[in-house]
Amino acid sequence: MEGNNLEKTLQEGNLYRQLNCLIVAHLRHHNLTQAARAVASATMTPLDVEAPPNKLLELVVKGLAVENDETLQGVPSSTLFDLGTALGYGSNPNPRLSSVDFSAAQDTKGSTKSFPRHEIRHLSEHKNIARCARFSTDGKFVATGSADTSIKLFEISKIKQMMLPDSKDGPVRPVIRTFYDHVQPINDLDFHPQSTVLISGAKDNTIKFFDFSKATAKRAFRVIQDTHNVRSVSFHPSGDFLIAGTDHPIPHLYDVNTFQCYLSANPPEIGVNGAINQVRYSSTGGMYVTASKDGVIRLWDGVSASCMRSIVGAHGTAEATSACFTKDQRFVLSCGKDSSVKLWDIGTGRLVKQYLGATHTQLRFQAVFNDTEEFVLSIDEPSNEIIIWDALTAEIVAKWPSNHVGTPRWIEHSPTEPAFISCGTDRSVRFWKETL
Repeated sequence: MEGNNLEKTLQEGNLYRQLNCLIVAHLRHHNLTQAARAVASATMTPLDVEAPPNKLLELVVKGLAVENDETLQGVPSSTLFDLGTALGYGSNPNPRLSSVDFSAAQDTKGSTKSFPRHEIRHLSEHKNIARCARFSTDGKFVATGSADTSIKLFEISKIKQMMLPDSKDGPVRPVIRTFYDHVQPINDLDFHPQSTVLISGAKDNTIKFFDFSKATAKRAFRVIQDTHNVRSVSFHPSGDFLIAGTDHPIPHLYDVNTFQCYLSANPPEIGVNGAINQVRYSSTGGMYVTASKDGVIRLWDGVSASCMRSIVGAHGTAEATSACFTKDQRFVLSCGKDSSVKLWDIGTGRLVKQYLGATHTQLRFQAVFNDTEEFVLSIDEPSNEIIIWDALTAEIVAKWPSNHVGTPRWIEHSPTEPAFISCGTDRSVRFWKETL
């Protein structure tokens, strides 16, 4: 009996040691050096312990997936939204893994990768400019928002079926829902990470919640009335919170269960032109980033909502129009009206890479990674071209005619496969898919 107890104690001790090692490595890899030192010291764990950068994160995601599966089979979710099983939402396919280590990007020279050819399909047209697009986290849906105040929801499997050369079932309609509930143009969209809920932020100062599991629903089932034009929205990875970037210079944090709004208790001094063009959460929700009209990229703590770093003049005196994290949360990719796309080290605020050769000075464009983060995509205003760079070498690897009449308004890449959406000032929505 004593032998069994000893063995159990040893197993538990080993488990705790493994867990402490993963925590220290996780904090260190995410530039939280002070916290890593404190945990290492308190648990007698070596600070330089070896572990893959996102190992702890991967294990948590797997554990939550199992727990989530048990919830679906038994106990109902206690949050505002029922977990969406309709339309097969939320069951993530295995995405292609990121293979890029940007920590070595400063010194990278040499062979530039080639970007595979894509085929294009015109999907649909809005009645006015198609202003924004967003993929669901599982890559199964994409939504577009327009100046005509409507939102279209597309099912990716139907788009692919439509693109087959010999579709025997006749014409396929990839638009599965159209929502009409705003009275001003749509600025941004996002999908709830687990539920069949789509949110939209618009110029009418509202954030609207649509349940796309219901085939007949045309209008929002919940509405947040903000005090400002809602320029950008982003769900926390838990789905319990969302951040709104508005004409107000401080991000608005909402609890989606109570709709209570929180503002940072100690916001930085922000001038008169601090309206937020884009806000995006990091993959774990530990941080969020804002790109503002005053040209500043700001990094915010996801728990305390305090501003951790301001990269002033990120795009000179020009507006910063977009910002998003790399998957490992160590870098931010930003785009600005100074016709530059830049990669920043979060820990130091240092410029790591600059992607030049695309002119964008008028519209609120964004730059995005492809799903493996090997390439960066953006838009060239004068030529109506999609410009693609090798993310590590910053060399332009492709310039493709967008096939839009007039400048594309938005580009959004799938998080799970080699495919992206472009939206046009010509009102059209186009789907780009890698040709095998």
